[in-house]
Amino acid sequence: MQFIVKRDTLLKSLNFVQGIIEKKNTLPILSNVLLELKNKKLSVVATDLDIVFYDEITDVNILKEGSTTTSATIIYDILRKISSNSDLKFELKDTNKLSLKSENADFNLLCLPTDNFPTFSDQFDGEEIQLDSNRFLKLLNKTKISISNDDTRHYLNGIFLHLTEANGRSFLTGVATDSHRLSSSSLEINDINNFPSLILPRKTVFQLSSLLAENKVNLTIQISENKIKFSLGKIKLVSKVIDGKFPDYKKVVPTNNGKILSVENKEFVDSIERVTSVSIDRKEGVRLVINKDNIQLSVNSANSGDGNEKIKADFNSENLNISFNSKYLIDIASQIENKNLKMNLTDSTSPVLIEDLSDKNSYYVIMPMKI
Repeated sequence: MQFIVKRDTLLKSLNFVQGIIEKKNTLPILSNVLLELKNKKLSVVATDLDIVFYDEITDVNILKEGSTTTSATIIYDILRKISSNSDLKFELKDTNKLSLKSENADFNLLCLPTDNFPTFSDQFDGEEIQLDSNRFLKLLNKTKISISNDDTRHYLNGIFLHLTEANGRSFLTGVATDSHRLSSSSLEINDINNFPSLILPRKTVFQLSSLLAENKVNLTIQISENKIKFSLGKIKLVSKVIDGKFPDYKKVVPTNNGKILSVENKEFVDSIERVTSVSIDRKEGVRLVINKDNIQLSVNSANSGDGNEKIKADFNSENLNISFNSKYLIDIASQIENKNLKMNLTDSTSPVLIEDLSDKNSYYVIMPMKI
């Protein structure tokens, strides 16, 4: 096995690999990346057994075909420190030693045989679904903020993707909730009738978001019985889906909250950030006293003091006192595209609906805190 490749080309692929491999793994092979030279291309493969990342590099000078696996972290770290656009010369000296030469540098990397690397022969016979990468990335970004970290309810540890209908139009909808907040975002689709509902795991969501942000080509999706495959040009990401039933989220979405608050979004976020500065662990809730034409924000920390601020707002009801987890509010507000944030309230203890007037296909629900 012998080849020459540009540092930047291989580094880009290895950058994505870092998010897939498990740094602390009982199986050493899962910390390695598979490099395979065959059919005039270099294949780069990494897996944690739940997700598989594939990339194909065709801009490579193959002197001798072959394959090996080596530490993904070490090779990535070396490449990061080599000057941009350098030529990298790789040669497999024997089954457990890979030579890497560049300019005046010379490294010998330990390898593990490819026999130990997991093999994947999943058949994806389902129809290929084409989606606009940017629109799907937006859906993921708007929903992933509410993914749960609670391992006791594993079915909440991802985004629920499913087909919905509204006003005679079809949508692919993503929903996530951790039972304190909920995010929903939809993108309109045509000619997709066969999309089985599934829960996309948290790790897959974040890796896919990184890939979509870097690659602007169209996204193709294929689904098998318990896996989903995303293709972006020469890159493929195959993931298991979460085995579980997502709760009926529509039951918690308020439909008749008549008290409407409108506030300038950036000013609202900046104000929350300022008053929560007084809280060391940022876990204290932020209290809102909502009046006809302003909001008084306050944080009171038993350990470090209190912070208060008043900003302009429009409210169509009598005064209302309500408290929220400040991080949850900021997470939601950061996804609002409109310059104003619209909050639909009913009282200080019931779920609150937050809408984005610039994106009618997304909404958020947040539960108040008791302070």
